[in-house]
Amino acid sequence: MTGGAPGLSQRLAEQPFVLLDGGLASELAQRGHDLSSPLWSAAILLNDPAAITAVHLDYLRAGAEVITTASYQASARGLAAQGYSPQSTAELLRLSVRLARAAAEAFVAESPRARPPLVAASIGPYGASLADGSEYTGDYDCDEAGLVEFHRDRAACLAPLADLLACETIPSAAEARALATVLAEVLPRHPGLQAWVTMTCRDARHASCGTPLPDALRPLLAVPGVVALGVNCVHPQHVPALVRSTAALAGPTRAVVAYPNAGEDWDADARTFRGDPMSPPHFASQARSWVTAGARLVGGCCRTTPAHIAALAALRDSEESEYPRDAWR
Repeated sequence: MTGGAPGLSQRLAEQPFVLLDGGLASELAQRGHDLSSPLWSAAILLNDPAAITAVHLDYLRAGAEVITTASYQASARGLAAQGYSPQSTAELLRLSVRLARAAAEAFVAESPRARPPLVAASIGPYGASLADGSEYTGDYDCDEAGLVEFHRDRAACLAPLADLLACETIPSAAEARALATVLAEVLPRHPGLQAWVTMTCRDARHASCGTPLPDALRPLLAVPGVVALGVNCVHPQHVPALVRSTAALAGPTRAVVAYPNAGEDWDADARTFRGDPMSPPHFASQARSWVTAGARLVGGCCRTTPAHIAALAALRDSEESEYPRDAWR
């Protein structure tokens, strides 16, 4: 964990929202990297790790305070299907954190007045290992006990290395319950480690599996180290209502996190996004409504870029000057 860096709680007390980064895999694809493998961004961990560090660094230069590792698609199940051993999987997970740390150190070296960034280790859903788009449906061939087993080893591997665990793009209530079980086991073993859990949603009310979002997230309330709940990789138009319902569930003791995609729809059969992405200014203008609704951790997911994060940084800075500190505590 980052020695001496202000933690998430301190940052939340000092500013209207904490700025996350944007899309990693989609930004790598935009830069010419081939993500057609079932391993998706994990393939770049294997083949061109310096490219990942470069993307992390560009997000930090844009204003991100938290960078999320390239471990979303790196799981024992997914890598085993491509011929990799459990030992190779663990090393790849550790590498993802080292790359994020290297970017953070490079950023602090070139911007010595900047606060050290936090590193969030990405824990993607079971559906990511299937590479069939089921992280947007929750239509799995695995029961809840199997989901606990799937997530346990990866969380245990990443926990000693990261500042936060980012359990993200979770589509189903069953997988949220499984993560509650895993996090209740893992977080107490690492004092100071915190986590957030974010879900994908089919509309402005329901998780992708069809369960109302607050009901799907409710089991996480029993895990003290889970400090934020919310949504990611959803359409921006759904975010205000989803944030409001999550804020009502979370109460004053947990933050709400929102990092939607750039406004396109994922075509699982073609493995591509359809539609036109929002421009950075439009994305930032939408984000004002997320903050008004209660979001305290804000960023972007698929197809958002460093330019989108820079626009959100400008929004954060304007909000900070506009409202007194007591307004966001």
